[in-house]
Amino acid sequence: MTADQAPDPVTRVFTFLTECAVSLHAAAVLRIGYGLLYLGFLLREFPHRDEIWGPGSPWTPDLARELLGQMGGFSLLTLSDSGTWFEACYALTLVVSALFALGWHTRAVSVLFAVMVTSFHGRAVFMTDGGDNLIVLMALYLTLTACGRRWSLDARRARLRCAATGAGPTPRWQQQAGLVRSRLATLVHNCGMFVIAAQVCVLYGSAGLYKVQGSLWRDGTALHYVLHLDLFRPWPALSQLADGHALLLAITGYVTVLVQVAFPFALFSRLKYVTLALLLGMHLGIAVLLGLPVFSGAMIIADAVFLPDDLLVRLTRAVRAPWRRPPTTPGPLVPLPAQPAPDPLDTRAVQKKS
Repeated sequence: MTADQAPDPVTRVFTFLTECAVSLHAAAVLRIGYGLLYLGFLLREFPHRDEIWGPGSPWTPDLARELLGQMGGFSLLTLSDSGTWFEACYALTLVVSALFALGWHTRAVSVLFAVMVTSFHGRAVFMTDGGDNLIVLMALYLTLTACGRRWSLDARRARLRCAATGAGPTPRWQQQAGLVRSRLATLVHNCGMFVIAAQVCVLYGSAGLYKVQGSLWRDGTALHYVLHLDLFRPWPALSQLADGHALLLAITGYVTVLVQVAFPFALFSRLKYVTLALLLGMHLGIAVLLGLPVFSGAMIIADAVFLPDDLLVRLTRAVRAPWRRPPTTPGPLVPLPAQPAPDPLDTRAVQKKS
């Protein structure tokens, strides 16, 4: 191939997938977000852990094993009916969630995080609000990504190691092995991020299409009936207040359907940020009015996959700016006054010298 001849599209795509790791900061946001979200979820349910996942749950371990056998699933919690085993798994999951958010040995911890999240989800499928379904999917996808390359303890350790050792000569075989390993990791990371983005698009698109088929969403009364469901009224007075604005609820319902259906197509234009802002408001409303904070948090974190890295870096700098100390500039150097030379005729100076 001559210098003037451009590579074919397949070569360009392969080069892009193997040499350019996309959305490393977005992957770090997903890691931090889901690690902290699941940690908060477990801490919130800590007083009720035995009723939800433990041996004292109405969904007994035998029922869980039977359902998992039919579904082909797996859960560490069903390996034993002992309360000690359950408490150990619960404590381990708390520690793993915190380490995953911090990015400590992320490759290994991400696999362990996915195993523990899947285990808790499989133990009590019908006992949670459904928000952990998306967390399970994202935990599995994040094992493929290099989510520990930015904003993590691994990244800090790598910087310190590089500063301490420097760039010394390495054998040729080691360079080749490192190149192959780097390209393979980049390829797997990019595929994982694309799968996450596709999963979010499928969620929004399918949700919007399902709403279009419902008569309540078409006539704008769906939110009115949602606000009257007893299972989703954590603040009855607030739900009643929102229900008092029928026109606003109808407009909100139509905008919700429109944004969800158009979301996969808006990603290729500047409308992406408008749709993301509208979806953020929608999820905040779901979290407050319907009492589904885990689901809303999981969706909000998943939306971060579409934010470019330069925007995330600028936002981080803007948040850190008020907490940074302004650099102290040294003042002008003031010369010390010169000491007068001793007078040779002064007898006291002569005595000191002697």
